[in-house]
Amino acid sequence: MGNEIINNEKEYGSIKISNDVVSIIAGVASTQVEGVAGMSGGITGGITDMLGMKNLSKGVKVELGEREAAIDVFIIAEYGSNITEIGKKVQESVKNSIETMTGLQATEVNVHIQGVNTPREGKKEEEQRVK
Repeated sequence: MGNEIINNEKEYGSIKISNDVVSIIAGVASTQVEGVAGMSGGITGGITDMLGMKNLSKGVKVELGEREAAIDVFIIAEYGSNITEIGKKVQESVKNSIETMTGLQATEVNVHIQGVNTPREGKKEEEQRVK
């Protein structure tokens, strides 16, 4: 993840943006969309969460070019939400945030719905009825 790209070369020098920075921007933009329960980060993301550290780039994969970025986000949707609409809104949110904050062109924003977050209260009530 330590890859950096040259975003701009001017008379004063160059500006480099790390993959991690783009990942964090995409992660925050994704979780701000209504209907997104969280990010799906796999084993390492789960370990980070258990240790109490918040990994803002969890569930995001970034590939950077000279002036463009391709982003994959892996999300968990809220139960009862329109998954297609959530996907479109995440794409728009990530694209706008990346382009506004970094000046890179987001050529691809691929949204992977990895699961659905179901309400926990219903499960507790169901367990109590069974006992």
